[in-house]
Amino acid sequence: MQGFESLIPLILIFGIMYFLLIRPQQKKLKEHQAMVAALRRGDQVITQGGLIGKVTKVKDDNEVEVEIATGVSVRVVRSTIATVTSKTEPAKV
Repeated sequence: MQGFESLIPLILIFGIMYFLLIRPQQKKLKEHQAMVAALRRGDQVITQGGLIGKVTKVKDDNEVEVEIATGVSVRVVRSTIATVTSKTEPAKV
């Protein structure tokens, strides 16, 4: 019984760490993945490198083409997009 009582503080510390650190980080990761998956042409984005531009083409599952100035487009890996500042309306079918 003495060995189990000494494990109780460790279990409590792990529980606190889970709810304060691990769980919010997993939630934030899921939100970021959903935001990146919902990218469409015309969305205004900011990359992790600080580039601000407009999505001109969604190439494939891994990259998009972003216009950072008139006539200047760069290919960007989807996961490096930090935020979407303005969303476009979905196309009417």
